[in-house]
Amino acid sequence: MFGQPLGGMQTSPQNPNNDYAVPSSPADGVSEVAFSPSSQFLVASSWAATLSCWECQAQEAMGGVSAVQATPRAQCTLQAPALCCSATNDMVFAGCGDGSLQMWRLGQPQAQQVGKHDAPIKHCFHVAETNVVLTGGWDKSVRAWDCRTPNPVATIPLPERCYAMDVRHPLLVVGTAERKVCIYDLSSANWQQPYRVEDSPLRHQTRCVAAFPDREGFAIGSIEGRVGIHHVDPKNAHRNFAFKCHRETQDARAGQTGLCNIYAVNSIAFHHLGTFATAGSDGVYNYWDKDSKQRLMQFKKAAQTISTACFSPSGGLYAYALSYDWSRGSESHSPQIPNQIMIHRVQKDEITQRNKKPGRK
Repeated sequence: MFGQPLGGMQTSPQNPNNDYAVPSSPADGVSEVAFSPSSQFLVASSWAATLSCWECQAQEAMGGVSAVQATPRAQCTLQAPALCCSATNDMVFAGCGDGSLQMWRLGQPQAQQVGKHDAPIKHCFHVAETNVVLTGGWDKSVRAWDCRTPNPVATIPLPERCYAMDVRHPLLVVGTAERKVCIYDLSSANWQQPYRVEDSPLRHQTRCVAAFPDREGFAIGSIEGRVGIHHVDPKNAHRNFAFKCHRETQDARAGQTGLCNIYAVNSIAFHHLGTFATAGSDGVYNYWDKDSKQRLMQFKKAAQTISTACFSPSGGLYAYALSYDWSRGSESHSPQIPNQIMIHRVQKDEITQRNKKPGRK
């Protein structure tokens, strides 16, 4: 049932769902994975100060993708850890721990700096509709960049540090420290002023945010194993709700405490059909339908946390990184478990919306 805790799961092998292991995954923590708009390339940023690129080939079948292969194509070394990345069909952008915005043209050996924040950049997005790059930083600002000029074309002050951000033009959503959510309309003549600033619908620190494909709202995830579904228009406030996820109840009958372990929601990613995936510190990813309020699929638990995940624009692939997120400190870090990017072959019956169950509102 939608929002039920994930009970009875035990530690399982590194690849319990028989997903495709991407070769030559980064040596250090994977901060973000992203597909190019054509779905041809998968890119990843890492704490090893690298950007990596693979060419993906997917074999389509009646029920979804039946096979996938990712071939390493290029890697670029930066001067500081890369905390985020965004891709076009021939370029990769990365926000770094030294506050720099790097642009890497695929096929070139090095990246070039095209922007700078006063603190680390947590998120970056290339916006095709306006051909700018939007960055959100820990210097309490969002900045817009035309990569042909060294200075930002716009700087938007935030109430706090940027912790989460997503763009689906014209909707820009930024989640900050102190649980603030800033909503912008990029098509407005006054787009640098927030359409609305409000408190997160969740009670604990924001971890991720994702805009609906129809731009009518967004999903927001927290460190408390909870997701909120929130609509931008106040007229649709009656459709807002929150649910629990990425929780593991210990079995008291098996001699355990019976307590509930709560894990952070590290990623929310929408499929173009309107359904979405969550991935968390428990090493689990799930597919959900917000409209019928159902969990569509619950996948098996891996032996490592999932730090980042995304769907390909075509919808046939779901990439995620098995990489420690440091949510449980250094004592829970297992260096013998390698960082590994995986690709799940999405099947149509896994991700397609379903009718509401009887009795659900």
